[in-house]
Amino acid sequence: MIGVVSYGVYVPYYRIRVDEIANQWGENPANIKAGLLVEEKSVPDLDEDTATIAVEAARAAIRRANLDPTRIGAIYVGSESHPYAVKPTATIVAAAIGASPAITAADFEFACKAGTAAIQAAMGLVSLDKITYGLAIGADVSQSSPGDALEYSAGAGGAAYIIGHDGVVAEIEEYASFTSDTPDFWRRDLQKYPAHSGRFTGEPAYFRHTISASQLLMEKTGLKPADFDFAVFHQPNGKFPLKAAKSLGFTTAQLKPGLMVTHFGNTYSASSLIGLAATLDKAKPGQRILLTSFGSGAGSDSFAFRVTDRIEALREQAPKVESFILFKKYLNYAAYAKHQGKIRM
Repeated sequence: MIGVVSYGVYVPYYRIRVDEIANQWGENPANIKAGLLVEEKSVPDLDEDTATIAVEAARAAIRRANLDPTRIGAIYVGSESHPYAVKPTATIVAAAIGASPAITAADFEFACKAGTAAIQAAMGLVSLDKITYGLAIGADVSQSSPGDALEYSAGAGGAAYIIGHDGVVAEIEEYASFTSDTPDFWRRDLQKYPAHSGRFTGEPAYFRHTISASQLLMEKTGLKPADFDFAVFHQPNGKFPLKAAKSLGFTTAQLKPGLMVTHFGNTYSASSLIGLAATLDKAKPGQRILLTSFGSGAGSDSFAFRVTDRIEALREQAPKVESFILFKKYLNYAAYAKHQGKIRM
């Protein structure tokens, strides 16, 4: 058995309501919220970035399993907002959690699916018995140009997963990936904000890859939507995962426990992984979870998880996702713009 040994989440304390952003730009808040199904989004504090968020998520995962960090043999951090262009985030995480220097570490990039790509890499080393545990993290402080459509949903957060053989709380039964060169979203070097091509964003990008990867997974496993108790998809907004789920034959009830975009916005590399964590917070032993990520450019990774009895003992040992929904403080647009570096002092 190989799977998730522990997991941890961190979401910044600050939020901004969609209404506040819409009013700033003279837009109708009701129309924006109806179009995105997002009420508010998380905002990093002035001293928070992808590295600090990744560290907090990793610490939560270690605490949840009471794991010795020196037993971690690989650390991979997936993000599209690493604080350094040349300097790994993974080494910062390793030092902060007290990992042994005798590890392999690297940063991953693949838009919003870099975190699930990190899980796959950790799985490979664990399955070969080259390491005991691998730490895979998806974390982002996403960027959006003032007034751009992305500004209503681009949030911040992180999720960390410890992958191993021993003490598994959710077995990874199988995975499948689907990838193509589809330019729906990008940011060139030295550009502060990303660009996006609206006509590519939906059908040829998100839906084609998300649906194809999920179908490939179900073909490999022989499982059907009804065989899963829960389903989690990447959440650029609230409508896309609902539409993808419906087209595949999943119900809103299967999706709802992991649909976190309404509370945090699109946390990019952490999006589907925070949704998985929220689902693990509620899942019972024996229940099965489908997880499908999506990264622009474009690709999706799909996983089948089966929850084990061990989940009951670990679940309460670190903050649940629900605590980040409840613990928050709202910013006005001026404070938000300062926090996001859109206003420089």
